[in-house]
Amino acid sequence: MAQIILFAPLIGALIAGFGWRLIGEQAAQWVTTGLLFLSCLLSWIVFLTLDASVTQQIHILDFIRSGSLDTAWSIRLDRLTAIMLIMVTSVSALVHLYSFGYMAHDHAWKDGEHYKARFFAYLSFFTFAMLMLVTADNLVQMFFGWEGVGVASYLLIGFYYKKPSANAAAIKAFVVNRVGDFGFALGIFALFFLVDSINLDDVFAAGPQLAETQLTFLWTEWNAANLIAFLLFIGAMGKSAQLFLHTWLPDAMEGPTPVSALIHAATMVTAGVFLVCRMSPILEYAPEAMMFVTFLGASTAFVAATIGLVQNDIKRVIAYSTMSQLGYMFVAAGVGVYSVAMFHLFTHAFFKAMLFLGAGSVIHGMHHEQDMRNYGGLRKKFPMTFWAMLIGTLAITGVGIPLTTIGFAGFLSKDAVIESAYAGTNGGYAFWMLVIAALFTSFYSWRLMFLTFWGTPRGDKHTHEHAHESPTIMLAPLAVLAVGSVLAGMVWYNSFFGHTDDVGRFFGVPYAEAEAQEGESAPEHHYVMTGAPGQGAIHIAPGNTVLDDAHNVPKWVKISPFIAMLLGLAVAFWFYILDPTMPGRVAAANRPLYLFLLNKWYFDEIYDFVFIRPAKWLGGFLWKRGDGDVIDGTINGVSMGVIPFFSRLAGRAQSGYIFTYAFWMVVGIVVMVTWMTLTGGAQ
Repeated sequence: MAQIILFAPLIGALIAGFGWRLIGEQAAQWVTTGLLFLSCLLSWIVFLTLDASVTQQIHILDFIRSGSLDTAWSIRLDRLTAIMLIMVTSVSALVHLYSFGYMAHDHAWKDGEHYKARFFAYLSFFTFAMLMLVTADNLVQMFFGWEGVGVASYLLIGFYYKKPSANAAAIKAFVVNRVGDFGFALGIFALFFLVDSINLDDVFAAGPQLAETQLTFLWTEWNAANLIAFLLFIGAMGKSAQLFLHTWLPDAMEGPTPVSALIHAATMVTAGVFLVCRMSPILEYAPEAMMFVTFLGASTAFVAATIGLVQNDIKRVIAYSTMSQLGYMFVAAGVGVYSVAMFHLFTHAFFKAMLFLGAGSVIHGMHHEQDMRNYGGLRKKFPMTFWAMLIGTLAITGVGIPLTTIGFAGFLSKDAVIESAYAGTNGGYAFWMLVIAALFTSFYSWRLMFLTFWGTPRGDKHTHEHAHESPTIMLAPLAVLAVGSVLAGMVWYNSFFGHTDDVGRFFGVPYAEAEAQEGESAPEHHYVMTGAPGQGAIHIAPGNTVLDDAHNVPKWVKISPFIAMLLGLAVAFWFYILDPTMPGRVAAANRPLYLFLLNKWYFDEIYDFVFIRPAKWLGGFLWKRGDGDVIDGTINGVSMGVIPFFSRLAGRAQSGYIFTYAFWMVVGIVVMVTWMTLTGGAQ
């Protein structure tokens, strides 16, 4: 069954990519979509029937074997894999179905141009690469999948290859991700150097030993576990668009909207979070690296939320929201509550994919207008899309009943992250950054809703008059995702963020009742995880009690995200419903801050000044001076100067007179006799 889940998308990609001329574009779309739904169905069967206490390893084929290096392709099937399988295949299958309507009459292509089969082939190839990544049983296989999703992302972002901006965005995503991938590769090299294996079981078992090993890197002594965890996290930073390696994500919105929903909201960008959780047996013994993960995740959540406050492109608002939510996931992983990181990853896939697909429905019906300032009053034009996006907004902003487990998916998972951040940092930097980000998330999410669906129509009158709801084939995926956005948090709350025994049972991690401290009685029904590294899908070190501590934080901590959500909603309602002139007045009064946020903290401009311009100057210098003057100059000088000079000398020697040739023969004999005399004929 696992093999079918993995290879069905690849078969679909090959049929659509190379066989569409034989079966037709329409058939290619149905084949890829049907195979994705097959993978999705089997993934849910695996998820619901999995025995989490047993990690299955399914051998597929041998690959590279050299000495102790064994990169055999095997499927590692545990709870972490099962979660990613249902998330990837569910979102991908729904995006395939949605794309039937969205890509039916794409404005970027002329009548008669064939693009649909290629688009669906790219989607299926991406899904296969992502499944290859999450099912990997060794780091080389994982790296192949990692690079595969990078290639697919490049192809899909640049799908409109006739647009220069799409090509530039694809190249930018590819180059920025190469920076992170270099760190990931170094981490793999370091593990093989120290452990003499890249198989996950061997790597996990070596976690405690790595914590006691010193390693020289860049002329400095490092703790091996900290260094490896840091290098692996650099790879995660690139793929999951964390601060400093995030600039590719908003530009990636140049691709078709279904691509944004699939790759840049729900699946590929979560690969970094998956990597950190998968490598928890290493990170648990790397406290300094964990602190860095927590700090950067919290900073990313805050920075992305501030940028999202003022963006006007509907897709870019949701893109920065994605970047911010990924920061939440890394904070949860950074404080050592990997189950909560996976919880938010799981729920986020539903409501964020729905928001992107809902935005695509609006863009499709508004004739590809993406500026929210040209929307307004679209509730009646897009009734189904409106309700779907409203549910998504209620989920992402965290609407629910405080101090209960009743609420939309984001309410439960986001609150779990914030409570874990408080417990893991004693109410420090990460906790406050996440609460502030929750306030900003509420503001820009409701700002998007109010600008789009409320108020009076703005922009082109003709576009508004001809605006229309999307076809059923685009609305059906929204309905399915809406169900997940409502129920996913409540149904699986205890499995991801329940008591230690519930979480341990769900992830297949051994646990036992806590032993009483000297002079104390053991707390009733209190458990600790006792699994060794590699036992179960995640690893919680013996001293890691953050999961338990998170349930015992003060009540004001538990209700703080809800209060932040209400404040954000109130301000957005004031700005965009009660007094629509207020945003303009606030922006004018705080012009420098507004421009700072509108220009995304000037990261692109800084990178342009620090990296791109010097690189262009160096390239131009090497081209004109190195290649032009030195290489071409040398070749031209030799071919047009030196060689003709000696050719002329040789030409003069060719006089045609016999006495000239006799003279040079005599000179040659004299030279030979002299040499023989001086050296004695020695060889």
